Amino acid sequence: MVAGKDVCLRRLSKGDRAREVRFNRLLGNAKVTTERIIESWSEGTVAAAEGRHVLAIQDTSEINFTTTAERRRGLGETAKGNVHGLLLHPMLAVDADDGTCLGLVSGQIWTRKGRRTVPHDRRELSDKESQRWIATALAAKPLLAGAAMVTALGDRESDIFALYASAAERHFHVIARSMHDRKLADDSGLYATSEAMAAVDQRAIVLSARAQRAERVVPLELRFGAVNLARPQSKFLRHLPESLPLTLVDVREVGPQAGTEPLHWRLLTTHPVASAEQAWRIVDWYKQRWLIEQFFRVLKTQGFRLEDSQVATADRLLKLVAIAAKAAVITIQLLQARDGRGQQPIHLAFNANEVATLTALNQQLEAKSKRLKNPYPPDRLAWAAWIIGRLGGWDGYPSSKPPGPITMKRGLEYFHAVAVGWSLRDVCIP
Repeated sequence: MVAGKDVCLRRLSKGDRAREVRFNRLLGNAKVTTERIIESWSEGTVAAAEGRHVLAIQDTSEINFTTTAERRRGLGETAKGNVHGLLLHPMLAVDADDGTCLGLVSGQIWTRKGRRTVPHDRRELSDKESQRWIATALAAKPLLAGAAMVTALGDRESDIFALYASAAERHFHVIARSMHDRKLADDSGLYATSEAMAAVDQRAIVLSARAQRAERVVPLELRFGAVNLARPQSKFLRHLPESLPLTLVDVREVGPQAGTEPLHWRLLTTHPVASAEQAWRIVDWYKQRWLIEQFFRVLKTQGFRLEDSQVATADRLLKLVAIAAKAAVITIQLLQARDGRGQQPIHLAFNANEVATLTALNQQLEAKSKRLKNPYPPDRLAWAAWIIGRLGGWDGYPSSKPPGPITMKRGLEYFHAVAVGWSLRDVCIP
């Protein structure tokens, strides 16, 4: 089912063969659907979002699986030629003020069904993959109704006129990086308009490290102003307004280093912007998009190695991805909490039985050395992160490098195996 060093079922089942078999049966149960698993993503996120300004960050990632011409497993083609797999489009809820990952909200997982023969501009929006951006945003609205404000945030793929028109309302806003040089209501072009704007401020920002890019400080020049987007000339969009008033926030790198692609973001938003400080706030919110990229790395390479799975069918793989996505989010939450800077409650990621298990484990881990004490309050997620890191092989000393994604993943595997036994203690012990 899963090769010896592969993850997926084996790692999600914590190395227990019987549990692995039950997990596989769960994936094969027709009553357990991918849609229902995705619906369960928001459990806990809804309460965590209460009263906050939430950045609802969307993105799409290909998950490619090892396959042959004889064994496609029902998977469809991805954008990488003859490679087969599925596509995952989640929405992460992030606190706009402190960057805390609050959990998954909504999303879609699907496989492509053959090549499309109808040109993209001749298909209805509901028949395009780009509809996922709108559908996911609309699905998030009732779930995040208790939030003080919601800002749906995406990269260039989310530059969709229908998204600005359909999703935006009083407490629900949109930020998207521009991909198209759109026509404005006065017949001018978006990019020409941005070039004509005067620079009003300069500020340096820190870009987080990525797979092929080191962390770097980038000096930016700021422009912003109101724009009025004209509705695209598509018969499928005639039900939308003829134009949309938005704000354009343009930041571009000053004096880029040789050999480095200069940063240039044209951000379109439904948020009103009346000052440079408000414009910089839009930029700061957009920077939080890197968190969903970290989520994909944890899911695919840094922890669960999802793409190594040999689960037999596409239907089961869809369910597996949905389940693993939730586990990857908990890993992200622990990574954020590990240094104690956040004040997130432990129940953001662990239920009452799991907290009881953590308490017992903490007593054992602290007893090994008088110099090793969990420095955080037991009602905080940081307290749990210290324990999980120790279980994953981290030595716990402040001078040591903090536990990374793989260490946290290993700690979670061990913890969940212990938690199952702990939950049965009253049944098994006379």
